[in-house]
Amino acid sequence: MILRDPVHGLVSFESDEDAIVEALLGARELQRLRHIRQLGLTSLVYPGADHTRFAHAVGAAFVMTRFASRLRQEHGALPFWQRLTSEHAREGVAAALLHDIGHGPFSHLFEEAFPDGPRHEAWTERILLDPATEVNQILCRVDPTLPTRVSELVHGRHRLTYLARTVSGTFDVDRCDYLLRDAHFTGVSYGRFDLDWLIRSLRLGAANEEAAPPLAIDGTRGMPAIESFILARFFMFQQVYFHKASRASEWMLRSIMTRVRQLLLDGARLPALPRGIEDLARRGDTSLDEYLKLDDARMWTALAGLCEVTDEPLRDLCQRLCQRRLFKTIELYGPHGGKEARERAREQVEDIARERGLAPELYVGLDVTRLAAFDERDTSLSVALPGGKSESPAHVSFLLRRLAGESLEQVRLIVAPELREAAREALRL
Repeated sequence: MILRDPVHGLVSFESDEDAIVEALLGARELQRLRHIRQLGLTSLVYPGADHTRFAHAVGAAFVMTRFASRLRQEHGALPFWQRLTSEHAREGVAAALLHDIGHGPFSHLFEEAFPDGPRHEAWTERILLDPATEVNQILCRVDPTLPTRVSELVHGRHRLTYLARTVSGTFDVDRCDYLLRDAHFTGVSYGRFDLDWLIRSLRLGAANEEAAPPLAIDGTRGMPAIESFILARFFMFQQVYFHKASRASEWMLRSIMTRVRQLLLDGARLPALPRGIEDLARRGDTSLDEYLKLDDARMWTALAGLCEVTDEPLRDLCQRLCQRRLFKTIELYGPHGGKEARERAREQVEDIARERGLAPELYVGLDVTRLAAFDERDTSLSVALPGGKSESPAHVSFLLRRLAGESLEQVRLIVAPELREAAREALRL
């Protein structure tokens, strides 16, 4: 099978072990990802960001085939029980393809809107292990133990350490695809890095008879690729994932779901809601069948229906979001962003909201985003040096050593537009 992809060019799955991809692509649980945007509501800010979880899944699976090919060039010196066999490679490709199958509408935002509900990793495991799903049935036709093995690998567990790290690690196939894909569709060039050179620089670390070797990078060749990868991720968070308008729209959806939950627990009826959303709002869980009915289109339809409810705050919030009348942000810099100062600022603006007849918990929010630039304690990848030695990337790279322990933090108040000027005046910003 050969596909065209705007990020990777020609994407091929032509070996016997890759045949699992073609078999799985028709599963309804995987096809559902065509209707879930990779970046949630980010297309409200970056109009091109309409790419889907399905495209990302295919891209991640393709990157895994490239990783597997490279690792096979390196595993010749290992004992046969530590080598990447066709069976293990098939597990890796299947895990890469299915790693995000449990995502709900609007991707990660759905989990934030229902913080008491299962995470997408839990839904992924349910889908993989439930005998009623087409994904489980396809995997079982290959091997009855394959669903369990793929589920373990999705969670980063495998006796071949280097294979587990390619699925779940700092430089895994997930990040290698989504950074390039998100950068392409948002038009943000900062997110690009040299994937070809990164893969070419892959090595296996020091092995022993009992444990498979860890994943490693050629220290003399691979450090620029690793550095560009780390910087690309950092800049994508700064420019895209933490964008102020994206964060405002996401906070609005969380406020909507907070109000929905309040109304349902008070006994209100909201016919526009799908059963799965109502279950999650009431009791924090729903059946797998109801969950799989949820996608972005069902959510937008529900939000459009909620634009007609009698509850004024809920109706107002839904109308604003559906019409892209987004809340505004107020950056809290320096001393204004300290823990005590930010709480005082929120309380002041909440008082302004009350004076204007707006529920402060729905119309005023404090948004704190934080990203560690590079974790020097991360052991998912080592740097292979001459003479069989290995070191952590931070010990080899001047750039990563300077980034280690540093973090990007942005503190913002998110407010209804009609509150912003009064808030700025009260806070003297």
